[in-house]
Amino acid sequence: MKKKKLLIIVLLFITITMTGCTKILKTEEKKAVSNPVTGQSLTENVLCKPKDKETLKLYKKYEVKIDELPECEEFRVTSGGYEGIWTTIFVKPLAWFIIKIGKVTKNYGFAIIIITLLIRLIMVPVTKKTAMQSENLQKAKPELDKLEKKYNNKTDQESMMQKSQEMLMIYKKYDINPMSGCIFSLIQIPLFFAFYEALNRLPVIFEENLGPFQLGTSPLVALKAGNYYYLIFVVLVVLTTYFSFKLNSGASMNKDQADQMKTMTNVMVIMISVMSFGISTGIALYWIFNSGFTVLQNLYVKRSKLNAK
Repeated sequence: MKKKKLLIIVLLFITITMTGCTKILKTEEKKAVSNPVTGQSLTENVLCKPKDKETLKLYKKYEVKIDELPECEEFRVTSGGYEGIWTTIFVKPLAWFIIKIGKVTKNYGFAIIIITLLIRLIMVPVTKKTAMQSENLQKAKPELDKLEKKYNNKTDQESMMQKSQEMLMIYKKYDINPMSGCIFSLIQIPLFFAFYEALNRLPVIFEENLGPFQLGTSPLVALKAGNYYYLIFVVLVVLTTYFSFKLNSGASMNKDQADQMKTMTNVMVIMISVMSFGISTGIALYWIFNSGFTVLQNLYVKRSKLNAK
């Protein structure tokens, strides 16, 4: 029952928040209009006015009311009026924060990194509990394995109920909450989409570089232009994702679950590997530092547990 309630809450939360989306600027033939420099598909519902003259011409050509928008440096959370719960509560405040930090650091790439780390530091009380669950499961694994053997091949209702009760007692003994990871996901998913939309709707992002990397360019676009060094982002996204999944998986309760977890992790890593070719440098920076923070935090928790023994 608790799982069903939590699933309903998650679905409702996502449904309510996902009320606004990035709109790609398209031609009359329904083809995406691209930035002439970065190759990034232009966003129709940008939050502020681009500075690039060629980009401005494209927006005016396709009759986007770009002159009514504020300069990005003057953007406010209230700019553009109310656009739904999702945009008003998540996207605009995050976009405003990115702009403010970018003005201080003089680079929006650094702003993305700083904001990602600040958010993760704020979330430490929640994410630390999730990391602790993996370690607690590791401690409980011998008892959970014995429980599986005890009720092996017993499928009657009475045995299943008894097994559930004994499993709950083991969970209580080792302070394990199987649903704790869902809380982190409940926060993490909207944050990722908020970052994705905020970065796509801010022209200052796809007009600026971080060193040799253009923040709005994806590895796929870069490869077509012969800029193979963008592959470093694909590699870093895949590595940080893999290790964050691996360290979060903790101890499985039996061989079947371990196999399922391994398969799920491999499928997710493959999917994210493919996806990483199409995300911009700005999004990749968020992903890498967010996943990297998870890896370092889990390693710290593991070391703390070992030192406490």
